[in-house]
Amino acid sequence: MARGGQGLARVAVVVRAGAAPLWWFGVFAAGIGAVPSGVTGRRIGVLAGAALFLVGAAAVALTRRSRYGALARGAARAGKYDVLQDRAVTVRNWRRGHRWWLLLAFAAALGSAFVVPAAGGMLLAGLGTGLRLKAAWIGRRERAAEMLLWVRVDWLDRRGGNPAGKAVRGLRGTGVAAGDAAPGGARRRTAQLV
Repeated sequence: MARGGQGLARVAVVVRAGAAPLWWFGVFAAGIGAVPSGVTGRRIGVLAGAALFLVGAAAVALTRRSRYGALARGAARAGKYDVLQDRAVTVRNWRRGHRWWLLLAFAAALGSAFVVPAAGGMLLAGLGTGLRLKAAWIGRRERAAEMLLWVRVDWLDRRGGNPAGKAVRGLRGTGVAAGDAAPGGARRRTAQLV
């Protein structure tokens, strides 16, 4: 980047990038997985899946909150020459980097249906829900602080994820009108007035 600027990706967008594919793969796997009766039977499979959904969503939504909080509190102001990455680019990089993991998880969820019907798919959907809840929590922090949180692109892992990993030494902050994603990482619904 020119004059010492860095490429920055929105933290909430990176977190939220996996929510939709995990949710939809989970819904499809649960729907297809409900067809075979499996070893346990459909009723037990669906009940086990509901429990796994709740546990998966809670685990993903609550893990590493203290790390995110510490990084957010120490966020420095983004520099004049920093380049803000578009939401679509961040999402595409994450999904491209994780595509084989997503397909493997989908296949595993389908395969598990022959033992516990629908449970694997419901777990995947729960993980996607947990990511969306975590992104929403980050969005609430951003609104309260009136500052969007960004992470250096070169500090993300090689698959474009892990915005609170060991390589991340700090976050950058901008005003809430910066970039093309609203607090929490969703697309902006209306154009921001400058």
